[in-house]
Amino acid sequence: MAKTNTTVYVCSECGATSPRWLGRCPSCGQFNTMAEEIVKPAASENAKKGVYSLPHAKPLSQVTYERHDRVSSGISEFDTVLGGGIVKGSLVLLGGDPGIGKSTLLTQISAHLSKNHKVLYFSAEESCSQVKMRCDRLGCGGEQMLLLNGTCIDNLESELDGVEYCVVDSIQAVYTDDLSSSSGSVGQVRECATKLMRIAKSRGITFFIIGHVTKEGALAGPKVLEHIMDTVLYFEGENRENFRILRAVKNRFGNVSEVGVFEMTGEGIIAINDYSGIFLSESRGEEAGCAVTPSQTGNRCMNVEIQALITKVAFGQPRRMSLGVDYNKLALLLAVLEKRCNLHFSAQEVYINVMGGIKLNEPACDLAVCAALASSYFDKPVDKYTAVFGEVGLTGEVRAVQYAEKRVQECVKMGFKRVLLPAKNMKSVAKYADKISIVPVLYLGTMLKSLFPKD
Repeated sequence: MAKTNTTVYVCSECGATSPRWLGRCPSCGQFNTMAEEIVKPAASENAKKGVYSLPHAKPLSQVTYERHDRVSSGISEFDTVLGGGIVKGSLVLLGGDPGIGKSTLLTQISAHLSKNHKVLYFSAEESCSQVKMRCDRLGCGGEQMLLLNGTCIDNLESELDGVEYCVVDSIQAVYTDDLSSSSGSVGQVRECATKLMRIAKSRGITFFIIGHVTKEGALAGPKVLEHIMDTVLYFEGENRENFRILRAVKNRFGNVSEVGVFEMTGEGIIAINDYSGIFLSESRGEEAGCAVTPSQTGNRCMNVEIQALITKVAFGQPRRMSLGVDYNKLALLLAVLEKRCNLHFSAQEVYINVMGGIKLNEPACDLAVCAALASSYFDKPVDKYTAVFGEVGLTGEVRAVQYAEKRVQECVKMGFKRVLLPAKNMKSVAKYADKISIVPVLYLGTMLKSLFPKD
């Protein structure tokens, strides 16, 4: 007797399955996320053997090393985030809020690659005329850049003859005939991504895939979508601001901590190599509550300004708000300052912000956060040519951090005159003693005495 198709309900948030529809997912607890999917019966073992050839295991010594040649995208910051350029046959997933510039960025990259390679732009959300209008506005395009409008991923494979690079805009808008569910469902996103992976690895075609994000900022669809991809990038920034930040959260061919900075202009997206005007304010050193720290992101180091504001609480529980710095880290540092340095924040509201919208996740920014908090607490500014970095422990001890030499070198290059750093890093930065004043810090109180001697 032939097997019939069965119906299951899959959660669009976590991928949990249920034999019947539920108003609330029993796994993640989200409401109205169960979508219907048709599951086809699995093929028999004999049928599988006739179609697929099973691979055979071989010793590690017989495995040949594959060299990954990289191609420039035409945008230096994008190449840096990827780890040095585009790897042939890879899958790159680009996510971001609506209107952030995902399609604009990939259109510029496609136009640059089409000068020497055959590129296909597969648009499922815009017509070919709309894509051409964007190319004319950006002043880019070429004869080797092909446009295709459609929503069925099965029709894409027949158009890939001779194509080296392909842009899919977007993965949530395409579907495959193998499933009866609508586009954007968990099953459709998973199956379409799997088909693209098979094409990329078997034919050596590089895919740039645009992905939608949820209201929480995570990529929409199942987590298996990110597992399949070789590189996952997030395009971040405010729509009302011109600056954009491209962040790598997964990269099989490079560093996952790389960050690229771009500016949105009328002529397109432009890479920014000088960050002094973005992450540093012009009025630093004049107002209290500002401190500069050299932050290491991936293979680059850049000076970032941390701003703090402390005000008396009007009524009720004092607020603690943090942008760019982890909230739990802020609570920890406030407790250390109150216990070890006798700075009382119990009746104060505390606000922390990192300039430029960048997020600081490394512990080396702890000392700069404390310096900004103390500056606002004493209402005295920190000298604009002073930088601070180091990790703060619960005992008030300032611990050594990595890349101390590169951080001091960046401070010297940016014209800073003094840097406060952990005393245990002094040996590695001693060669810069004639170029910048280096102040070793062993405890948090030592840093406060150096910055605010009268207090």
